[in-house]
Amino acid sequence: MIEPDDRGFAFGHGLFETVLWEGHRLGHWEAHLARLSRGAAVLGLPTPDAVDCRRAVEAALERANFPARAAVRVNWTAGRGGRGLDMPQPLAPQLTASAAALEPATGPLRLKTAATRRNDLSPASRLKTLSYLDNVLARGEARAAGADEALMLNTRGEVACAAAANVFWVHADGVRTPALVCGVLDGIMRAEVLAACKRMDIPVREARAGIGALRATPVFLTNSLIGVREVDRLDGARLPRSPIVAALARNVSLGLR
Repeated sequence: MIEPDDRGFAFGHGLFETVLWEGHRLGHWEAHLARLSRGAAVLGLPTPDAVDCRRAVEAALERANFPARAAVRVNWTAGRGGRGLDMPQPLAPQLTASAAALEPATGPLRLKTAATRRNDLSPASRLKTLSYLDNVLARGEARAAGADEALMLNTRGEVACAAAANVFWVHADGVRTPALVCGVLDGIMRAEVLAACKRMDIPVREARAGIGALRATPVFLTNSLIGVREVDRLDGARLPRSPIVAALARNVSLGLR
């Protein structure tokens, strides 16, 4: 149970990772743990114990009756802290995990540019923190407009990310994705796509670009649950397809082991 004074609940002071479970294997488990540890250092939290994390995940999967495919979420919060912003000393971090059955992602996505902006000036924009309200609001805008996912721009009007995914587009001379300085999470699948492009000799570059760069060009999204997924429409306009996207989808590993 989460206590009312848990800092993750009260202030969003914590981190989470969402991991794919499929075929009784976890996707890119070590990479998720490594990112959780990096984020903990930034937030002033101790490094979560890898064994404890795995035990929490296995317990969550058992409670869910070990579905064939699931989204597993690991939460690491600053724990109970009483009233006020100051961090208590010593910290007593709280580890929790949950698992929910998940259907495979199929078909292309409809993307809608949200008015809610990504705050690239905040260090939290490059971490997977529990403070996800902007993403929730952006997703709500997209759903209300009949789209599947939101495209978020940063405070300078540059393309940053989707509400729950990294963004890529196919440029005339290769593949592009927003640079981390745009307020982008260093996604696990983002790193896999960058590595796959290099293996396949596809020119790839992290860029700073406005929304115009995505008009009339193939676009795709990535995260640990969907892998590589193509975008069919952006703000109602149909986007072209590219064999590069299909090739990357075949060559990017979900890291199940």
